[in-house]
Amino acid sequence: MPPYDLNHYLALIPALRQSPAANLWSSYDEQGDVLYISFDQPRPATDSELTDDDVILRYDGDDLIGITILHASKR
Repeated sequence: MPPYDLNHYLALIPALRQSPAANLWSSYDEQGDVLYISFDQPRPATDSELTDDDVILRYDGDDLIGITILHASKR
């Protein structure tokens, strides 16, 4: 197992505290270089929006339920 820098995870705390829900799920597809973040248990979106910086905002009705970050390793 490679060594992990705990400070990388601690740096996430401000963003996690501001997330729209109390729960957070994430997964990373290394081959596709895509990071998936869901603000509730992952579920299909009813709508989505691609931003100018290659982030997909996923909605269920008017509620933001997750984000998909393309080219994640380059950020």
